[in-house]
Amino acid sequence: MPRTLTLFTGQWADLPLERLAPMAQSMGYDGLELACWGDHFDVLQAAESTAYCEKHWQLLGDHGLTCEAISNHLVGQAVCDRIDERHQSILPPEIWGDGEPEAVRQRAAERMRRTAAAARAFFSVKPASLGTEHRVVVNGFTGSSIWHMAYAFPSTTQEMWQRGYDDFARRWMPILDAFDAADVDFALEVHPTEIAFDTATAQRALDAVHGHKRFGFNFDPSHFAYQGVDPIGFIRRLGARIFHTHIKDVWWNRGDGTVGVFGGNTSFGDPRRSWDFRSPGRGDIRFEDIIVALNDVGYRGPLSVEWEDARMDREHGATEAAAFVRRLDFRPNGTDLDSTFARARRQADPSAHPRARA
Repeated sequence: MPRTLTLFTGQWADLPLERLAPMAQSMGYDGLELACWGDHFDVLQAAESTAYCEKHWQLLGDHGLTCEAISNHLVGQAVCDRIDERHQSILPPEIWGDGEPEAVRQRAAERMRRTAAAARAFFSVKPASLGTEHRVVVNGFTGSSIWHMAYAFPSTTQEMWQRGYDDFARRWMPILDAFDAADVDFALEVHPTEIAFDTATAQRALDAVHGHKRFGFNFDPSHFAYQGVDPIGFIRRLGARIFHTHIKDVWWNRGDGTVGVFGGNTSFGDPRRSWDFRSPGRGDIRFEDIIVALNDVGYRGPLSVEWEDARMDREHGATEAAAFVRRLDFRPNGTDLDSTFARARRQADPSAHPRARA
């Protein structure tokens, strides 16, 4: 397989890393995309302790695993969000504090700056035996102060939406500058509830931060397709800004016709739903088209399975997902077919070669 196959640990944070690592190896993965929650990756310890980073690499290496990205979605969500009681369940206690919204946002922003330093410290001590040099990436969310306006009623003006992008830029430009100082890239997972949730808003977010070189995307096709957004079009328009890729599947146009794209206030796995996340290969995403497009735009980073399927045992699902992605991925063609015909002709008739006639 030409690309590194990793498992995103966010959906496995109930398991200690010491237990998850051998499990991931047995399921067929090359490495882990470490989530900054549970005990999988502690931002403050990584930023401050070389010993902590080296111990993590030792644990991964003992199980034949590598790492090419870390992810801090939960804290990143709080940077721009309209904070309410739901955030307390996803944030570290020291970020939540007393729950005062602006104070939460400020603490979250500072933790994201520290995440850049932590990623640099961690990957700076990566053993050579665990992989070649690669882009250092932190995946995550940004939150959004305007997601509640997405439906545009009561009437929402472009000026109102623009204030949300301005707020995003004001809060994230200093974070991105910290990422630049650490030589680390930030990859926003384009996703409902974020400042970017489709191709148009991704471009608008990129414009808002003036094309900051450290701002890109964690491409996850599952969040596009059920909205009616073309994931292949996203790759072809913004491929140069794809810093990381999730393999996650979804099906849509299912259910009993009573629940639409907004979810009908139902839980994932409810059979009435028109769409739901599925184990890779069991949904409606055309992954071969995605691999072709990623190859066309020059993406050579990892393929990271974000496993989520309310109907399936996760260990079974993650195992079959690893096998699916290994069958799926392929290197781009490095040979021009017309030139092979010319070489074959020269080999068959040496006098046809220009030097033979000289």
